[in-house]
Amino acid sequence: MKNNNSLVVGLAIAMLASNMAIAAEQPVAGGTITWGVTTEPACFDPHRSSQQAAFFVARNYIDSLIAKRSDGTFAPWLATEWSISPDGKEYTYKLREDVVFHDGEKFDAAAVKANFDFVKKPENAVTAVSLLQYYDHAEVISPDVIKLVLSRPDSTFLESTSNVKLGLISPKALEKGDLCGGGPAVAGTGPFIFQSYTRGQSAVFVRNPAYNWAPGNAAHNGPAYLDRVTFRFLPEYAVRTGALTSGQVDVIEGVQATDVPLFAEQPNFKLLTGPSGASTSFTFNINYTRPPADDVRVRRALRDGFDLEPLVKQVYLGTVPRAWSIIGPANPAYNQSLVGSWGNDVAGANKLLDEAGWTGRDAQGFRTKDGKRLSIEVGYPQPYVRDNRDILIQGIQAALRKNIGLDLNLRIITAGEYAKNNANGTWVIYPNTDNPSDPARELWDMLGAQGFLYANIPNPDAEITRLIEESLQATDPVRKRELTDAIQKRGVDQAFIVPLFAPSWFLAAKNNINGLSFEPGLDSPSSAYDVWVAKK
Repeated sequence: MKNNNSLVVGLAIAMLASNMAIAAEQPVAGGTITWGVTTEPACFDPHRSSQQAAFFVARNYIDSLIAKRSDGTFAPWLATEWSISPDGKEYTYKLREDVVFHDGEKFDAAAVKANFDFVKKPENAVTAVSLLQYYDHAEVISPDVIKLVLSRPDSTFLESTSNVKLGLISPKALEKGDLCGGGPAVAGTGPFIFQSYTRGQSAVFVRNPAYNWAPGNAAHNGPAYLDRVTFRFLPEYAVRTGALTSGQVDVIEGVQATDVPLFAEQPNFKLLTGPSGASTSFTFNINYTRPPADDVRVRRALRDGFDLEPLVKQVYLGTVPRAWSIIGPANPAYNQSLVGSWGNDVAGANKLLDEAGWTGRDAQGFRTKDGKRLSIEVGYPQPYVRDNRDILIQGIQAALRKNIGLDLNLRIITAGEYAKNNANGTWVIYPNTDNPSDPARELWDMLGAQGFLYANIPNPDAEITRLIEESLQATDPVRKRELTDAIQKRGVDQAFIVPLFAPSWFLAAKNNINGLSFEPGLDSPSSAYDVWVAKK
């Protein structure tokens, strides 16, 4: 009998331990977190922002019509269903009827129309207009049905309606004008309400208790688990790392490669790695209309005059791969045939420069022609400098000087100077990753005649322009893939682009922080909607 009692007690203890373990795995409502981020958003209005690092912050207060799943398909969100007309020019969305903006305004078809019309109006000059190239008008069919009408088919439009840049803001808030300053004025429908913003320090968001319209790919429905999320702006790597290890913050993004061992497989922390290059690679975009880069021989010499692989490994310690295309390797549209097709041909690069007439040398060893140094400027806007990308460019700069005598002049410039150069078409090399969207739209944005880089440059390359325009209208996925492959190939062959590396987002967190993930439509961390804090 004694043995039986011991057995019963043992089973009871085992069941209790099992139940406690199961309970520990269940999400818990309540609590707050502080999230250390690299980049302070220059603008909190998703219609106007162009910072990828700002968009995952915006996702906490901004919802979209539909959501993109990791397999590339789409899930319901503020729209429960949708249809596309046979001619590809009409998109009809059935909307939820229970959604309310943070300022109390009702979400309905009229609100959707107000947002799309606002973005499209030239006088509003918002960056999100790039996603509405062929948007013509909206028709309110009923309070819960909206029809978005295009002037011509656009194979990228469905994905555009999942993009945070076309997220929905209260029409009442839109009437106030510029919402870049953040705070409660930016009234979305998201799981958190924008409570406050202190420049240079933090942005604070509190749970939206009415939230009951999560996207179809979320881990739960109803209000967020957390009571409050505070994003602290910590641009220095060492400061962010120290803030997490000392317990001042609960999560950080932009973990430096050298700091990965501090968090990977450690008992008190967890490290999460996002997809590698799920949208675009970090790339040199070369303005091929500006001398000396208007000579394809100079561009190809720059492309091939250094060994990229060891430079990427040196800076990122093997945590990210070097790039072969402007489209990243985790993107289904990645042109695999470009792997190994270019780069690291120093002898060939020197031969090209000799043929182009850059045969002289100045006192510093740089090539010259007609007494002028072979110099190409890289204008890198300071708000977008992150993840040691400037350090990588400095390594390329040194290699090109040593190998082929080319002066790659890296300048960290202001956002205002870049905007002026872009408006005048006078930029030479612009290094960036593009904001995630449909691959054809990303290629249009970087290389298209009306994209954000070439819109102010006369006579862009006719062939790549033709391929891009055709890809935007291609409704056959096989043909569209052929076109996006051809665009990537021409961009690399002509050295309009020099892809450098495929970025990944690295998150580190305390081990009691759960529910962190990455949003396919952002190629960056998801919002804090599914995040919860385990009880210690």
